[in-house]
Amino acid sequence: MSDKTKELNSSIKLVNNRLHFTGSAGSNDPVSIDYTAPLGDDLGYTSLELLLLSLSSCLGSAMLTFIRRMNRTITEFEITAKGVRKTEHPTGFASIHLEISLTSPDAIPEEVQNVIDLAEEKYCPVRSMIKGSTNVETSFKINNVR
Repeated sequence: MSDKTKELNSSIKLVNNRLHFTGSAGSNDPVSIDYTAPLGDDLGYTSLELLLLSLSSCLGSAMLTFIRRMNRTITEFEITAKGVRKTEHPTGFASIHLEISLTSPDAIPEEVQNVIDLAEEKYCPVRSMIKGSTNVETSFKINNVR
């Protein structure tokens, strides 16, 4: 196991006199992170938006790895995430719904469901970190193109 898989590092730096940061990890380009008005200026992703993106990309990466190992062809793949926030502080997500849409001439619904279950239960670390504190529902549709 490489050092990169054992320890990850990131940093944020305040950009203005409000709540606008730039953040980066490794040698990747920085991202803009801000808070909504009136506390922030809406100049970047919110922390919870980044969490939705992290969850989606984590699940998507695991899914695509397994689907491709089954020699299935994926021509398009998209995950849309919708998080519903709690009304009391801390106002994290009470629930998240992930809608997966994939286009494939040969994907089989039962296999895709099995891959989703495996990815969520075992291979997506972001999902495992929110398990028990946030209800996550996942649905999918396959657009078959022949």
